[in-house]
Amino acid sequence: MNTSAHRHPVSPAMKMAELLDLDFSLLGVATRLGLHFGFGDTTVAEVCQKEGIDPETFLLICRVYAFDGYRPTQEALLAANLHDILKYLHQSHAYYMEVMVPEMATALEQMIKPCAEKQQRVIWRFFADYKEELAKHFAYEEGQVFPYVEAVLNKQSGARFTIGEYEENHSNVEEKLEDLKNLVMKYIPAQCNQQEAYKVLFYIYSLERDLNKHTFIEDDILVPMVGRMENHE
Repeated sequence: MNTSAHRHPVSPAMKMAELLDLDFSLLGVATRLGLHFGFGDTTVAEVCQKEGIDPETFLLICRVYAFDGYRPTQEALLAANLHDILKYLHQSHAYYMEVMVPEMATALEQMIKPCAEKQQRVIWRFFADYKEELAKHFAYEEGQVFPYVEAVLNKQSGARFTIGEYEENHSNVEEKLEDLKNLVMKYIPAQCNQQEAYKVLFYIYSLERDLNKHTFIEDDILVPMVGRMENHE
């Protein structure tokens, strides 16, 4: 959605179904935070309260996804719940690796079936390299960054790591995805299954967009929230 947040204000009093109808990507936000469809006319606040999710944090994440160019205010960051931010990021990792990547792999496998064996190997290698890079990226965050954030929340952190180190070394996992996209878009042999090629590209574009939003939440929400807590320890 190419618009700004102030043109489409959202609030805890808004009906959940109306909020999710603003942008289809919000469906993924809701499911990753454990919200269950069948909302009826309940409000955002009512649904979040039932599921134990902070409504302002939920709306903050929704604004990132629904409104291109949105940047959170200091007030929004102060009002957000870091536990829920972590939960969302963790569930996103699981969704990428357990749902999106396998679905892309299935479509890719069907796409290259008519190709020569050498062509299949080249295309599959592009995908395998990207999957491995993505897995390593998430493993670092799950094994190093998120436990550190939990320690900061529990006031148990040491001095061996800071969120600034993560920010400085936060790698871009989209370059190889761009390579795979260009390979399918520009160079796949004509005999490849075109309908499956469309599916592969759909998954690539969907993952690319979601990863952009995911990275924004890490860099522009998680990092400043944790940095503020570090400074007040």
